[in-house]
Amino acid sequence: MIKEHNSDGMSFDGLGISPKILGILDKMEFITPTPIQYKAIPIAIEGKDMMGVAQTGTGKTLAFAIPIIQRLSNAKGKALIIAPTRELVMQIEETFRKITPAFNMRTVPIIGGVSMVPQLNALRYNPRIVIATPGRLVDHMTRNTIKVNDVEILVLDEADRMLDMGFLPDIKRVLNALNRQRQTMLFSATIPNEIMKIASMYMNLPIHIEVAPSGTLAENIIQELFIVKKEDKRNILAKLLEQYYGPILLFSRTKHGARDIRRFINDQGHSASEIHSDRSFRERQSALEGFKTGKYKVLVATDIAARGIDVTGIEVVINYDLPEDSEQYVHRIGRTGRAGHKGRAISLATLEQGKDVYNIERFIKAKLPVSEHSSFSREDFIQNTKPRSASRYGASRGYKSSGYSRDHSRNRDAGHSRSYSNTNETSNNRAKDSQKHYQSNERDTPRNEYSRPYSHGAERRTGQTKNYRSYSPPAERSNTRENVVRKNDFHKNDSYSDVRRDVKKTWGNPRDNRRGRDNKV
Repeated sequence: MIKEHNSDGMSFDGLGISPKILGILDKMEFITPTPIQYKAIPIAIEGKDMMGVAQTGTGKTLAFAIPIIQRLSNAKGKALIIAPTRELVMQIEETFRKITPAFNMRTVPIIGGVSMVPQLNALRYNPRIVIATPGRLVDHMTRNTIKVNDVEILVLDEADRMLDMGFLPDIKRVLNALNRQRQTMLFSATIPNEIMKIASMYMNLPIHIEVAPSGTLAENIIQELFIVKKEDKRNILAKLLEQYYGPILLFSRTKHGARDIRRFINDQGHSASEIHSDRSFRERQSALEGFKTGKYKVLVATDIAARGIDVTGIEVVINYDLPEDSEQYVHRIGRTGRAGHKGRAISLATLEQGKDVYNIERFIKAKLPVSEHSSFSREDFIQNTKPRSASRYGASRGYKSSGYSRDHSRNRDAGHSRSYSNTNETSNNRAKDSQKHYQSNERDTPRNEYSRPYSHGAERRTGQTKNYRSYSPPAERSNTRENVVRKNDFHKNDSYSDVRRDVKKTWGNPRDNRRGRDNKV
């Protein structure tokens, strides 16, 4: 694959864009292309396969939208764009609609969670550009309501995310149904092995473009870490909501947590909405539109539902819950600091989340600055997350805190000692005492027919081989708990009466508990 490099003096002029599209870009006030646009547009216009590595918010949509519209305006065929979420599909379709009316091209979004009837009606008009999620696209292919054999241009947007969400079988099914003589463009924040396999199997010598390696953050994003107690997180959140006035995007790990946080924010007197998998598509679209227009100050989202959130001017991103994946941290905070604006990312972490913070810092190759208002300092954070020096044979098991050594293991079976002095002597004394105790019991303790040795080994030593099918005298057998005694309740040379007394001492008299503990008067 060919590796491209950055260039200076970036401008839309000279990229091979038609004058008609340049005029539309001027009306949209798009003057300077982003790095991914500057490098991807010329290659895509030439019809070459391409793999673009760029983070969220770098202008990837326009990087493939301009070449698609320009190529389809001069030739027949269709374009198919596949994206992981419904929100991202609608965001891409909105970008296309800013340019396609001038070329009389129809676009149609194909997404799940809504009725198929409007989609079927739109497909009857033979749209040139189809933007779809993998699941609903496969549904239409199964029903034969959409044909993909005439697709000339294919785009896989956020391919790594689609793999994470389990769409690989659907993607392969679509790729196998497409015409092999096509142009394929793949955009992803990272390039895992599965994506490399897809590129080698379904792409024709793709050109590799990388404008921001995995883990790269925008320089205009200020990061801040609060190390707090778990019970103090909401108090910190309430103070942050009073401090910032602009649009706030807050991330929660779970949909139930997102719902609870949104209610808490509303109780604090702030307008907020939520988007997660439990909400319908219309509810999610309404929440997103309200966030864009300023109706809601705070938008609480989960990671999957946040895909496709492209809102300019987000003042701060709050990680109320740290992400499970370190790469997701970059996707989250990439929602702020877009289009040259400054942004801020605030993360709340407890002392128990030291490993999560360490993984994030290792991924972004930088330390997260701890806020001066944090409940704990970085030193306290590190001290709490430092691994224990003692092994599993530590001080709690009779050894020193320095850990378990090989020399001490030799005397381990002889008995643990809390100190290392005279270990062998102590073990020998214990063995002698045990032997004396056993011999005295063998000699002095009388046996009856219901007594039982402690183990099968003792049974062999004493020569007692009677098969005990019951531990209670035949005259007193019953199903009551005082007459049913487990084998482990017998100790060496204990009679049945002794064991019965021990059971009563431990559990109480079973006759008093027949009606259950809750029925006592």
